[in-house]
Amino acid sequence: MKALDRPVTLALAGALLAVPLAWSSAALAEEPAQVRFSVPAWPGVTVKTALAAQLLDALGYQTRQQELGSTITYEALTQRELDAFLAAWLPGQQGMYDTTMEKGLIVDLGNNVEGARLGFAVPSYVYEVGLTSAEDLDKEAFADRLERTIYSIEVGSGMSEILNGAVEEDTYGLGDWHLSETSTPGMLSAVDAAINREEWIVFAGWTPHWMNIEYDVKYLEDPQDMWGPEQGSSDVKTLVTSDFAEAAPNATRLLDQIRFSADDQSAMILGFSYEEREPEAVALDWIRSNPGKVQAFLEGVTTRDGEPGWPVVQQALEIPDA
Repeated sequence: MKALDRPVTLALAGALLAVPLAWSSAALAEEPAQVRFSVPAWPGVTVKTALAAQLLDALGYQTRQQELGSTITYEALTQRELDAFLAAWLPGQQGMYDTTMEKGLIVDLGNNVEGARLGFAVPSYVYEVGLTSAEDLDKEAFADRLERTIYSIEVGSGMSEILNGAVEEDTYGLGDWHLSETSTPGMLSAVDAAINREEWIVFAGWTPHWMNIEYDVKYLEDPQDMWGPEQGSSDVKTLVTSDFAEAAPNATRLLDQIRFSADDQSAMILGFSYEEREPEAVALDWIRSNPGKVQAFLEGVTTRDGEPGWPVVQQALEIPDA
């Protein structure tokens, strides 16, 4: 198990590093029965949380999922009204994250998705004409064809904050550009319509997401690191409250070990958001198709009453042998 990303109490560190099979059943039974998740209305976190919930349910916990925006989520975590959040996307939520972490009430368990990124995205036919960098957006020939409009998601989201900051600071000459901020489905509807007509469009893209499977798009270079360092490379972190981590080291260990590639999660998002399947069904299909990865998630994890976790989960969810 990797080290936590921030200092924790000696009691918590000892609990997390202890060998789970050596814990007594009585000690484990003291873990809280309920695990409360925030689930913003984003397809990736919806399926990912459904998957974590199925594993926890099979281990004897009771899970509860609340659909909340990211701003409310951070406040609810500090108020101890939630236990876990699997979608702390940085730097998109950097301001909210930093403010919350300064209070010392949250434990950062690290990335749960590898290969995530944010950035300006355009259809490949736009990229191939020569619009390959954000530095080129405000060139007259390109800006006019794009109607000086950037399509984005919900107002108040981390991406919205980045884009509004860029307009206010005239980053890349965007000071006189218009932000069309609707919702993820609204933005992607505009992208779909533009691509079907081979029209020009620039939008706030990210991976993992099904847009990267269904649409032939390219990400613009970001030489000023507007979207964050390393061309918008992003962290997608798992956060739990320090109270929960200390009270529930076994459940915390599982959440700490759940991680996916961007391609894994894009495929999940495709099944849920694009194919419109139930998130629980998509998550269960992934679990059964990836027994080795799920077994790794459960390394050293027990049921809530102290039994080895993997055999119980394997039987409960009908997972084939790894």
